[in-house]
Amino acid sequence: MPVTNVSHDIDALTLTITAEFAAPRARIWQIYADPRQLEKIWGPPTYPATVVDHEFTPGGRVTYYMTGPEGDKHAGYWNIVSVDEPTGFTFTDGFADADFTPIESMPVSTNEFSFEEKDGSTIATYVSTYATAEGLQQVLDMGVVEGASQAIGQIDDLIKG
Repeated sequence: MPVTNVSHDIDALTLTITAEFAAPRARIWQIYADPRQLEKIWGPPTYPATVVDHEFTPGGRVTYYMTGPEGDKHAGYWNIVSVDEPTGFTFTDGFADADFTPIESMPVSTNEFSFEEKDGSTIATYVSTYATAEGLQQVLDMGVVEGASQAIGQIDDLIKG
């Protein structure tokens, strides 16, 4: 499992996940920059993602839905804030309805994904910041740590293939 550390800080409103991959930073970057590769790792194995739109540039939008084991669909979106290939990117991530309209009653996170090359491997740090402690607690209760850890765990198989 590539996830090496998970921590959340209710006072700072953050969830931080660190992972290490046996691949150069440019390879890990490509997974997020390519919608077909992103689909293979964005949802946990039982909720695979389908990327609908992928405008991976500042001001762009990525829309996706995850399909559950019973065929249920759960939509979401990213609003891309900054892109610094291959060192990282920032975006807001939120829940959406079937038309990709944000669901106002659900938490939105501001995310910073950074990739550091170290001895031929990549250390990825994923930091999600929520507007409120209640929003962070809501996603923790929904299983975000387990789901994100499983999703990130799929990167190893993708980089081997």
